[in-house]
Amino acid sequence: MLHSELTPEQAASRRPNVIWILCDQLRAQTLGYRGDDNLYTPNIDNLARMGVRFDAAVSGAPWCAPFRGALLTSLYPHQNGVNRTPSPLRPDIPTIARTFNKEGYHTAWVGKWHLDGSNTAQHYVPPERRGGFAYWMGYECNDNQNEAYIFGSDDETVRRLDGYETDALTDIMIGHLRKHCQTPSPDGSYQPFFAALSVVAPHNPFVTPPVLERCDYGNRRELKLRANVPPVDWVQQKARMDLAGYCGMIENLDRNIGRLRRTLQELNVDRETYVVFFSDHGDCLGSHAQWGKSSPWEEAIRIPFIIAKEDGANPVAKGVSDAVINHVDIAPTTLGLCGIATPEGMTGYDYSPLVTGNRQTRAETERQPEPDSAYLQQIPRKYHRHSVNQAWRGVLMRDGWKYVCMPGHDWLLFDTRSDPYELANLCYDTVFQAQRERCHARLQQWIDETGDRFELPEVRIR
Repeated sequence: MLHSELTPEQAASRRPNVIWILCDQLRAQTLGYRGDDNLYTPNIDNLARMGVRFDAAVSGAPWCAPFRGALLTSLYPHQNGVNRTPSPLRPDIPTIARTFNKEGYHTAWVGKWHLDGSNTAQHYVPPERRGGFAYWMGYECNDNQNEAYIFGSDDETVRRLDGYETDALTDIMIGHLRKHCQTPSPDGSYQPFFAALSVVAPHNPFVTPPVLERCDYGNRRELKLRANVPPVDWVQQKARMDLAGYCGMIENLDRNIGRLRRTLQELNVDRETYVVFFSDHGDCLGSHAQWGKSSPWEEAIRIPFIIAKEDGANPVAKGVSDAVINHVDIAPTTLGLCGIATPEGMTGYDYSPLVTGNRQTRAETERQPEPDSAYLQQIPRKYHRHSVNQAWRGVLMRDGWKYVCMPGHDWLLFDTRSDPYELANLCYDTVFQAQRERCHARLQQWIDETGDRFELPEVRIR
């Protein structure tokens, strides 16, 4: 039976589908539903209204390849070997796609991969290094929206995409979903799917499509900068220039999300498909006079994370969660949405019951309390311009306290709930010594539990 021929009752009895919409370098703060009126994101805002917003979600390794490796394996970067960009993911490490394959799902990946150890746009990724996805149309890495190349299951010859990259990748995903949902299986059975659309937007360079429906952000002086962008001429000028393109790229992404959701409705699978929207990390865009990712500031580590589905026989929860979902938690949570238990070897936590209400994905006796914090890492020292050039480790507590150390000494302590712009570093204020020691102890626990190696300082006052 075709997916499009299912009645609502039949659809409700089927195993659900999941689509990841993964974007690159989109910070949580620059979206309409988070209160930013510089741009218009109605489709993303609607996802936030119809599902669960994880507003405390973080990128525990705010750099492209380390996040992606943790995303697919539910292992921390120092555990799976993908600890820098570029860095290859070993093909023998189990991925979420391989688990879905074993469960009878069709798996598909479209877009940026960046897990084969290269930064080259036309670097060819062989089939055995594509994470186990049954259908794969992508490329290793590309930072040019108007000149992107793709290859894979449809055609192994590297070819240039037509038009703006985000639009073209969405076209490919839509075309593949139509083919999958409208082609009956040989035995007439229903095959659910797990698909990932991985777009580069809004990663720099901040180049918008040739035509934007709303505006072109020509008057950059009207853009509102975050309160932690210093009032320094060159910082503000660069921040406004970059933010203009950044917002335009996000609006284009938003329209493509709308196109994808309309396709799910046309195929009659919207009531049985979870849409999971998130980013691999953020971008400082001038906050603290920093740019890009790989730093522990809120603008770099906070990512949007939404799980939504059209209401049907099995409606999802709605609202805002303060759970500190991290990169390693996304695979277990995604599997949990489909009633699949977290495989042995995955280190993350399954947050799916917060969305589905189903607490049977793991035996109650095996379930652990929700994590009280998230572990943050920048493993190698990095030398990007206008960015932190040291390795660091940090912890973000569920109550909003953030603590960060460089090798041998601590550096930052913020109460991000009362100080979201991180203007008051309390690390060396003895009034907050108890918080410093509490966070230090939890950070040391994360280092020990995950088998990481990092030198923390002594922080107790003698």
